[in-house]
Amino acid sequence: METLPPFRLAPYFRTRPWGFNDLAPWYNYRTDGEPIGEVWLTGEMCLVDTGPLRGMSLADATKQQRSALLGTGLTGRDFPLLVKILLPKEKLSVQVHPDDALAQHYGEPRGKTECWYALDAQPGAQLALGIRAGVTVDQVKAAVHDASLESLLHMVPVSKGDMIFVDAGTVHALGPGVVMLETQQTSDLTYRMYDYGSARELHLEKAFAAMKLTTRAGKVAPRTVDGHTILIDERYFRIEKWPIGAEAASALAAPAPVVQMLFVTQGRIRIAGDNFEAFEAKRNQLAVIPSSTPRWTLAGDDTSEIIRIVPATD
Repeated sequence: METLPPFRLAPYFRTRPWGFNDLAPWYNYRTDGEPIGEVWLTGEMCLVDTGPLRGMSLADATKQQRSALLGTGLTGRDFPLLVKILLPKEKLSVQVHPDDALAQHYGEPRGKTECWYALDAQPGAQLALGIRAGVTVDQVKAAVHDASLESLLHMVPVSKGDMIFVDAGTVHALGPGVVMLETQQTSDLTYRMYDYGSARELHLEKAFAAMKLTTRAGKVAPRTVDGHTILIDERYFRIEKWPIGAEAASALAAPAPVVQMLFVTQGRIRIAGDNFEAFEAKRNQLAVIPSSTPRWTLAGDDTSEIIRIVPATD
C-alpha cells in the first residue's frame, strides 16, 4: 500500500450569528464582518498545511488518498469525523440531530451523533441536554409554539474538562460561557426547534420525527488507563487525553489501523519521521496521522497535552 506521512491541517473559520468577532485568546483571528462561532479543524474545506499534500483540501486529499489516509476499516467516502471548536457568545438554537436510520430515510448518508469536551467553562455555565423526565411529546410541541420550550429541557452544569455525550435524537442547546471541542459524525444535519424569535428557518416536522424523549446523552466519567485518560468510547469515536512524556509518545506512535487526529490542548508537539519533513503543532492546532504512516515519532515540551481522536471502524 502507498504510504502517506502525517500532516497538520489549517483551521477554517465559520461565521455564526452567535459567535465572536475576536477569537483571542484561542486564535489570533479578528473580523469586522459576521462573527465567528465555529472553528472547523477537520472540515472538508480545511487545507493541508504541511507535507506533500500541502494546499489541498481535506475533501480532495480524502478522495485521492482514501485508503492510505483512512485505512481499510472505514468504508465511507468522506473523512469520518468532523472536529470543531465551538465559541458561543450567545445561546444557540434549541435543536436536534437525526440518527442514521432517519437520515438515510431522507436520503442522507448518515445521522449526527456528537460529543463535547469543555476546553473552558465560566462559573455557572450550563447547557440544555434532553427533555425533562415525565414530559410528553404533545407538551413539547405545545411549548415550541408558545415559546416555552426551554422550561422543559434538562439543564446540565458544565465545568472545564467535562465530556458530554450528545446522542442522536437528543434535544439540546448550547449557551455562552463555554468553549467546546466538538467531535461528530461527518454530517451537517441540524433541525432547529426554537431560535428565540430569530428569522432563521425552523424544521419542526423533521425535528419532531428525530426527537427522542429518552436518550443516552449526558456527562461521561473519565477513565484512567496506562498513563492516559479515556474521555469517551462510543459507537462512532474514541477520544483520549494524553500528557506527552516519553512513554506516552512511544505508545501514541504505535501503528494504528485507522486514521488518527491529534489536537493540542497545551504546549506544542513535534512530529517527525525518516521519510517526511518534521513539523510542529501548537495549542489549538490539529495533526492528522494517516493509517499508512509506517514510522513516526512524537515529542513535546513538559507542558504538552493532546486529545487523540480515533474513529470507530465500520
